[in-house]
Amino acid sequence: MTDTAIAPGPIAAPVTNGSIKSPHRGSIQSVDRALSLLEALAEAGGEASLTDLSRRTRLNVSTCHHLLSTLVNWGYVGKVPGRRSYALGARVLYLGHACLRQVDLPQRAQPHMDRINQVTGESVHLAILQGDNIVTLVKREARHAVRVDSGMIGRSDAPHATATGKAMIAWLPEDQIRRMLPEGLRRFTDNTITDFGVLIEELRHVRRNGVALDREEFQPGVICVGSAIRDHAGAVVGAISASAPSMRATDEHLALMRQEVIAATNALSAELGEPGSLKPVLTTN
Repeated sequence: MTDTAIAPGPIAAPVTNGSIKSPHRGSIQSVDRALSLLEALAEAGGEASLTDLSRRTRLNVSTCHHLLSTLVNWGYVGKVPGRRSYALGARVLYLGHACLRQVDLPQRAQPHMDRINQVTGESVHLAILQGDNIVTLVKREARHAVRVDSGMIGRSDAPHATATGKAMIAWLPEDQIRRMLPEGLRRFTDNTITDFGVLIEELRHVRRNGVALDREEFQPGVICVGSAIRDHAGAVVGAISASAPSMRATDEHLALMRQEVIAATNALSAELGEPGSLKPVLTTN
């Protein structure tokens, strides 16, 4: 299929501010440190030297070396031949593919994304909720000559400013939303929501209408519509969004985008066993 980009699998979240993430109560220090090394490798593009990993994780070189040796033995990290560096191992791909196979969401979503793309002509994204991170897995480019730069595949640092982000976090506990935004609500445009109370109210509207809107909150001149995908337990597993330049975002076109996005996420949720799908709501929030 043309104009389709698919990430190789779930992408690990980067290490926050170049340091180990704050461990949860009851966590094991050595496991925290080993996982921080894997995430630092992912943040570095999949390969990094021992000294670079030590700097990124703020662990001493000796500790990094011992942990990396264990990860190498398990196949999660490999030594790069001819270079004094380490790379993510094949075992990471195995886990990532196993995770995707569990619901096979990109494959299931493909025909639904195709329809949105064909009917609206706009860019379409599929994102998943992975722990406290939102990761875009698939992107379909718009069919129009004038297209928007609707974001990259990979981890999002703007769950409060994007349609896929708001569509998913609207259904999460408030403490988890705060964990996902450890540095507060970063401003991307003049329209970005930067007050947590305002965001919570916005998410209430998302839950009521079953659709989230990004009104030039992440990128100037880009309007996005997103809706969540739920599984058999009613838990949010992902979201689909459509993005259009503001010049094309008439009320009629936005209504069409809403209708197609909600129809797609309802159908996917039904495929995953979600007990009750939301009906399309075409009112603005």
